[in-house]
Amino acid sequence: MDQASQIREKIDIVSFISEYLQLKKAGRNFKANCPFHNEDTPSFIISPERQIWHCFGCGKGGDAFTFLMDYENMEFPEALRILAKKTGIVLKESSFQASHYSEKEKIFTLNNLSLKYYHYILLNHPSAKNALDYLINQRKINKGIIETFEIGFSPTQSGLCAYLMQKKGFQKKDLLDAGLAFEARDRIFDFFRGRIMFPLFDHRGNVTGFSGRTLDEKINPPKYINTKETAVYHKGSMFFGLNSAKDEIKKEQSAIIVEGEFDVISLFKEGMKNVVAIKGTALTEDQVALLARFTPKVSLCLDQDSAGFEATKRSLAVLEKRGMVTTIILPKNAKDPDEAIKNNPLEFKKAVKNDVGIYDFLISKFLEENDSNKIEGKKKITDNLLLFFSQISNEVVKEHYLKKLSKEIDVSLESLNKELDKLQKGAVEEKIATQEKQKRTRRELLEEYLIALLIQEENSKEILEIIGLNLKNYKFQASVFEKILEKTKTFLASHERMDGKKLSAALPSELLTAFDACYLFPLPKFSSEEECSLEVERVVKELNSLGVKEKIREETVKLRQDLDPAETEKIEREIKELLSVLPKTIN
Repeated sequence: MDQASQIREKIDIVSFISEYLQLKKAGRNFKANCPFHNEDTPSFIISPERQIWHCFGCGKGGDAFTFLMDYENMEFPEALRILAKKTGIVLKESSFQASHYSEKEKIFTLNNLSLKYYHYILLNHPSAKNALDYLINQRKINKGIIETFEIGFSPTQSGLCAYLMQKKGFQKKDLLDAGLAFEARDRIFDFFRGRIMFPLFDHRGNVTGFSGRTLDEKINPPKYINTKETAVYHKGSMFFGLNSAKDEIKKEQSAIIVEGEFDVISLFKEGMKNVVAIKGTALTEDQVALLARFTPKVSLCLDQDSAGFEATKRSLAVLEKRGMVTTIILPKNAKDPDEAIKNNPLEFKKAVKNDVGIYDFLISKFLEENDSNKIEGKKKITDNLLLFFSQISNEVVKEHYLKKLSKEIDVSLESLNKELDKLQKGAVEEKIATQEKQKRTRRELLEEYLIALLIQEENSKEILEIIGLNLKNYKFQASVFEKILEKTKTFLASHERMDGKKLSAALPSELLTAFDACYLFPLPKFSSEEECSLEVERVVKELNSLGVKEKIREETVKLRQDLDPAETEKIEREIKELLSVLPKTIN
């Protein structure tokens, strides 16, 4: 941890996070749209002084390590290595001995060794002759492409297990945890056998798992099997080819999404390198969030069958939620991109160039499948399309497609808007209900604001005096802010002025998250210390008032119980006293 502290001191968090997010100056801090939840107004704040960040929308926060770990979904050892490299600090080798590997680190190592094993077998071992012939002669994939994608072959015998355990010293449990093996009759066997192996990389170049394709579909179904879910492989967050495509995706500002590994490889051979394949039946939120780091646009080129159309529809919801521009590529006379590009490369490239807006495609699709001259057809068309249109966040785009649909099916725009309003009203009510459950009380927000004023403003001692005089009998709703207040009192008793960095170092770890949030809380600009003090008095007054009202409510509830006259009289007297102090909330 000494080296972690060195890195934490040396890293410039503003410069580091600006590699991932577009930052804007906000007083002494910086702000950005939070990458961990959807928002229109920036609530992600970074402090160059404290080298911390906090989002007031979702509540996440921390330092450079926590940002990298959350953003890239990695564990501390990997984050430590990356930040060490950025700061020029050489890590002690002993920190990363195999015996101290985390589960993820160990799986990455195992997968990398397995990749080399499978790749060697394909290119050099007699057992892979049929697989190599299939790739070169039937799929027209040369050895250069095989090297680029590091394609391999898993022999029918369990050679990988023997290699990893006997030659590399790994344990049976390690192979099982990595999804490279399975156990039966107290013996361990290779999970992939007799299959062409496609390694699956994350965007940082780590091998997270494999996809294996059988050579004989009749004898050994299914056609493809993937690594089981592990600590590093999650099917819903993976793409095939992203590690080699991400630079081209950034350059083109567009990603082509296909379904299969051979689709990616065929397009790559023809010079289209901004292509990735989904691992699953449709795009997930995790996959779209990952793509959104590299491009604002996605072009779907899925299989031309009913399953591919369903995947397109399911993918649209998550793409729209992220605000991605979405188009669709429509190859002619082919079931998938691989077949289309082999049939006619020039025609396929023309289809890519002339991609169609997803909503234009859907309108054409549903008009083709239903008779818009009949009322039943109009209903089916609108029932389907309005569900998609309701997800469009841009009102101009939404109106454009509503007008287009109105013209196509000869229905007034007013009628379509009424039906759309019904759909959206239901969605909004559901959203409000969810937000209400998660909503913080005004008292808690004011308590946080008060502590923020105390630890951020120059006149901290004067603010503390106002709080001490006027919140004597107030009971904090959030005890964490009361504890920070007490620690701040102690700190200011022995220091001339507030120092957030020194105070945070003296706090117990359980208070740091709340303290960081208060330290980064966006305050209004005060023209003078007097104006700031008046704001503190206003907050204290309201907190006192809210506290008294809460106490009155609690005492009133007691009166509804079956009490004896003396107890009832006592409670009524207490309520009367509370009511009498309501106007006197500040000295």
